[in-house]
Amino acid sequence: MSGKTELNDLKLLVQSRTPIIVIETHEETRALALVRELAIGLGKPFFSWNLVDGLRRQDKAHSIGPLQHTEDPLHCLKHIREMTRSAIFALCDFHPWLDDEPKAVRLLKDLALDYANREQTLVLISHSVTIPPELARLVARFELALPGAEQLEDLIREVAREWSADHAGLKVNTDPETLKMLISNLAGLTFADARQLVRNLVYDGAITRSELPEVNRAKYRLLDLDGAVHYEYETAQFSEVGGLEKLKAWLEQRGPVFRGEYQALTDRPRGMMLIGVQGGGKSLAAKAVAGLWQLPLLRLDFGALYNKYHGETEKNLRKALNMASLMAPCVLWLDEVEKGIATGDSDGGVSRRVLGSLLTWMQENQAPVFVVATANDIQRLPPELMRKGRLDEIFFVDLPDVEVREDIFRIHLAKRQQQPGNFNLALLAQASEGYSGAEIEQAVVSALYGALSASEALQDTHILDTIKATSPLSVVMAEQVSALRHWSEGRTVMAH
Repeated sequence: MSGKTELNDLKLLVQSRTPIIVIETHEETRALALVRELAIGLGKPFFSWNLVDGLRRQDKAHSIGPLQHTEDPLHCLKHIREMTRSAIFALCDFHPWLDDEPKAVRLLKDLALDYANREQTLVLISHSVTIPPELARLVARFELALPGAEQLEDLIREVAREWSADHAGLKVNTDPETLKMLISNLAGLTFADARQLVRNLVYDGAITRSELPEVNRAKYRLLDLDGAVHYEYETAQFSEVGGLEKLKAWLEQRGPVFRGEYQALTDRPRGMMLIGVQGGGKSLAAKAVAGLWQLPLLRLDFGALYNKYHGETEKNLRKALNMASLMAPCVLWLDEVEKGIATGDSDGGVSRRVLGSLLTWMQENQAPVFVVATANDIQRLPPELMRKGRLDEIFFVDLPDVEVREDIFRIHLAKRQQQPGNFNLALLAQASEGYSGAEIEQAVVSALYGALSASEALQDTHILDTIKATSPLSVVMAEQVSALRHWSEGRTVMAH
């Protein structure tokens, strides 16, 4: 499955007389096959090396056992230096000796500097290769191409045929829409990883939509999304979110376009900003977007981005955004975004560079990544982040009104195995004027603690007593909440 384009690109590197080529990949077998195919096409001998087998010739005309005493990396390089023929050498997992063995680095440099006389190309294949500074100008990197949509569909059908052959000709059951979603979810994986995931899916003879979330979780693990990007395994459905009717309607309109179901409209939704009172349901709404659209949810942790070394913070951000693109289609949640992109210079300009990198990516990114940014302090938000084109809309999530508070009580009582019909929800909603969704949830939880300690069934009085004993944020920070509401008028769209 190497493809002619991939082979031609590698051929150009070799023919441009590049002495050392680095291929970082977990698909060692595929990389070796590609380099071997190239060597045969160029009429050059092909040798491969690893620490166990040593150096051995493996081109079409010759496939012999390993050369004696070449298991040691230094002996291997010395043996190559003694050879006079033009050849291509693939060295697998050579990276430890680039860090810890100066003699190995010197031998590689000697071979590279003498390329004009020998025309020996060294290909270093490993999951990760850090090149020492003395070799940097002698090295070119090559990336194995990831499978496209057509190749992934061919791979799925190939695995389905294998399953059918092993099960008396039975067919793997699925439907076109599920197949399309599976292809989209597999994007960004290598051929080997995608094949393994598909094999795990078809073991029971069916590919169903309910299995797709597990594909995303497995993809996250395979991509090793650590550091600043976190996969949110539990995404709330909108049935768990009280109110926000205008926001729900807005998302329902744009969901099919984001998924590419309308060919006539190609302007994919980019994202939205949720501003509001703390505890008003912004975070839950962000999770619910992924649940509504049946997409994986990634949360960008700005706190994990920052590093004391120059340039590392920006590098961490680029890596995080690249991982989001690999997980596409997905929802990227920027939680409390104002804390990560302050506009001052107190940090030596790091925050400004982070903001610049984020804005550039939001403007130019073509991968189907829907950004949901949540913020509490609008005074710290830079105007560049708020403009249309980077985000489609700004929603204000206000404190819930009496009807929504009734829904929130119903949701949280049912969530804790209580029968909402046994409670006077209208009374509870009236008593909780000024409470946020999070504060209502905590009132229910605290009341349950009180009821259990008294060995009583939860009743209205337990919840009412808890409400009376608590001062909500709208009272404790009345001035700030009032200022936030005043600012939102005419600048944002009400979520409810």
